[in-house]
Amino acid sequence: MLNFSEQPHKRKNLLTGEYILVSPHRSKRPWQGQVEDLVPDNRPHYDPTCYLCPGNTRADGTVNPEYTDSFVFINDFSALLEDTHLDIFNEEDLLQAEAERGICKVISFSPRHDLTLPEMSPREIKAVVDLWQREYQELSAREWIKYIQIFENKGSVMGCSNPHPHGQIWAQSSTPVEIEKESEQQKAYFQRTGRTILQDYLDLELKKDERIIVNNAHFVALVPFWAAWPYETMIISKRAVASILEFNEAEKEDLAKTLQELTIRYDNIFKTSFPYSAGMHQAPVNSGEHPEWHWHMHFYPPLLRSATVKKFMVGYEMLANPQRDITPEQAANTLKQQATVHYKAQ
Repeated sequence: MLNFSEQPHKRKNLLTGEYILVSPHRSKRPWQGQVEDLVPDNRPHYDPTCYLCPGNTRADGTVNPEYTDSFVFINDFSALLEDTHLDIFNEEDLLQAEAERGICKVISFSPRHDLTLPEMSPREIKAVVDLWQREYQELSAREWIKYIQIFENKGSVMGCSNPHPHGQIWAQSSTPVEIEKESEQQKAYFQRTGRTILQDYLDLELKKDERIIVNNAHFVALVPFWAAWPYETMIISKRAVASILEFNEAEKEDLAKTLQELTIRYDNIFKTSFPYSAGMHQAPVNSGEHPEWHWHMHFYPPLLRSATVKKFMVGYEMLANPQRDITPEQAANTLKQQATVHYKAQ
């Protein structure tokens, strides 16, 4: 039998078909790498210089409304533009490029400058989920849009340029690379079995109960068997739906509770506002039916041993494939041990 806690081994990512190297014995090595001072998070409730706070003027001169829940607007510095002409460049099949059309939006989670998702109430997070759903419906009504990516970069280490808690939505005219990978794997499994791959994977994880973090009526948060980042997690809907558009009120309430509990556990690990990149993966739009797709949400946090020691993909990981030392089972155990009350409120 393969000993997951002692032997180096590879694990397959069911959603991409790719592998990760797990080296559990390396977690015993002493750390002599970079350690940084922890910068205190002393944000005020309201910052008059913040582009996202209610009533403030943004960089393009637009004045934010005095919003009381979540607030959405088209990014003033969008990575994708709606009026882009879909031109194609090809020189001898060696130099290839094509224009990409899209819409980028920003969602301020709360009027409070100092509140992150784990510090918000389930009701306040539910308002964000409602807005995600409304935006998905509105954007998918545009026939030229083929995929809608809802995501959040939390913390400056993840490239977040504004400390006011917020997320983004990018809707574009083609399907991104990671979604293409996941589509291929899910479709092949569905055609072979008639079930979604995540439904069968979730059933197995629930039976084994080794990597489960949150389990309620409608959602499960777990550390994937193939997790690459130290405390990587994934939220999976118990009902196999293709997109957030299909969630009913009870499911949206449970999703809000799941998001709150999971992110509280993150913050409690190192008693810090835990950085991450998180985002939903759901079916492409305006491209036919996708019964193989099963909604899920990835969390990729970079912290490794403490609030100041980060995980970077370097060397072998950049040139070959991802590698981790702490096993997914060890990470799940750490997350399970965390209280579900935020450390600031304890």
